Amino acid sequence: MRIFDPHIHMTSRTTDDYAAMRAAGVRAVVEPSFWLGQPRTSPASFLDYFDSLLGWEPFRAAQYGIAHHCTLALNPKEANDPRCVPVLDELPRYLAKDQVVAVGEIGYDSMTPAEDTALAVQLQLAADHGLPALVHTPHRDKAAGLRRTVDVVRESALPPDRVLLDHLNETTVEEAKDSGCWLGFSVYPDTKMDERRMLDILRRYGPERVLVNSAADWGRSDPLKTRKVGDLMLTDGFTEDDVDRVLWRNPVAFYGLSGRLNLEVAPAGASHEGNSVLRGGE
Repeated sequence: MRIFDPHIHMTSRTTDDYAAMRAAGVRAVVEPSFWLGQPRTSPASFLDYFDSLLGWEPFRAAQYGIAHHCTLALNPKEANDPRCVPVLDELPRYLAKDQVVAVGEIGYDSMTPAEDTALAVQLQLAADHGLPALVHTPHRDKAAGLRRTVDVVRESALPPDRVLLDHLNETTVEEAKDSGCWLGFSVYPDTKMDERRMLDILRRYGPERVLVNSAADWGRSDPLKTRKVGDLMLTDGFTEDDVDRVLWRNPVAFYGLSGRLNLEVAPAGASHEGNSVLRGGE
């Protein structure tokens, strides 16, 4: 089974996770930029973070034979903090980098006017740079948030078929599918979706334009949830082709819209800017 996790926050995971993911069949990941669990206090902290997603994390991933790409953005939660908003002026030079395969995560957290502005600006940036967009639908009041998101997408210069609506569930999947956007589902231990619910959605709506991710981060999450979905699909009567479509071909097709997706993993050097993943030498 080959797996492409299209949304996982490896910055908050260990090298043991990379090893376990490789053993489970994960061969590629996309890491969206997101908030760190505590407030950033200046745009400079974003820039260091962006640099790590373009340098250190691809280096770590390559140690385990995993291709690493990223998406960059001002995330919805921090779009409400005036100290962070100036990072929008810095984004264009980062969006030109080869390993950036989308603008994201953008979208809504609390559905504020500041989030409206950040979403519209970054959809335009995606259109300007020829990139697709990864859109975070809110965890609260999901149906209203999805409708508001789709309205902003329709008003933007970015076609819906270049937008991935993530964190969907049973209350939002039908309207999201009708929008013409791609459909993203995060499978979590306690919240969001679980494996059984994911299969129910696949049976009802089919595998077209569906991406399944672990969204694993610093909270209680599981970077092997993609594999667990694939295993359950096979146990419950889905074909190997169905699994490959959902866990590999669909994410390749979506992020391939960037024209930058490279699934070949170059041999990793011994260190990145003088640092290695080893501690204490061989």
